Amino acid sequence: MFFVFDGMDGSGKTTQLNRFADWLESQGKSVVTAKDPGTTKLGEDLRSILLTDSGTPISMRAEMMLFTTARTQLVEEVIRPALTQGQVVVLDRYVLSTVVYQGHAGNLQPDEIRTINNLATGGLWPELTFVLDVPLDVAMKRLGDDLDRMESRGAEYFQKVREGFLCEAKACDRTVVIDAAQQPDNVAAAILAATGGINGVG
Repeated sequence: MFFVFDGMDGSGKTTQLNRFADWLESQGKSVVTAKDPGTTKLGEDLRSILLTDSGTPISMRAEMMLFTTARTQLVEEVIRPALTQGQVVVLDRYVLSTVVYQGHAGNLQPDEIRTINNLATGGLWPELTFVLDVPLDVAMKRLGDDLDRMESRGAEYFQKVREGFLCEAKACDRTVVIDAAQQPDNVAAAILAATGGINGVG
C-alpha cells in the first residue's frame, strides 16, 4: 500500500503523516516513511538546491524537472523496493505537488507534468492521497518568518497553490481533502475515516 500526504506549506501534513504511520505500525504494518524531494542522497542534494535561496536562477520548467528527477530516484531506490517487500509506504508529497506548485501556480501545463511524471515513476501512483487544506492566512501564520526559497513566493502564489490542490482533488477519485484547520486529533480521525474503504488497512 502507498499513501501520500500533500497540501500547502503550513498545512500540518508532516505531523499528520507521522501520526498515521504510527497508527499503521500499531496495526501490525511494516511502514516506510519518506519525503519528496529527499530521503535518497540525490534527493537530498536536489532538495537543497530547490529550497535554498542561493541566488542561482532556476526556471519554473527546470524546477519541475529537478523535483521530478529527485522523485524518480526515490521511487527506484526506496518506494518500489519497499512495496515489493510488502511494506506500507507513507510519503510526504509526490506528483500532485509538482502538478500544483509548478503547474497551477507556476503556469506550466498540469497534464504535461502528469505525463512526464508517469514516465519518471514508471506509472507508480498511490492508493490514496490526503490533501490537507487550511485557509491561506492560517498557513502563512504557521510558516512564520523563517521561509525557504519556495515558501517565500508570497500570498498570491500560495492562493493559486491552494486552489490548485482543491481543483485536482475534485478531479481524482483517489484524492481526499482533509480540513486541517481543525484540532490535530480531529484531523487524524478524519484521515483514518478516509481509509475505511481500502482493503488491508486497520
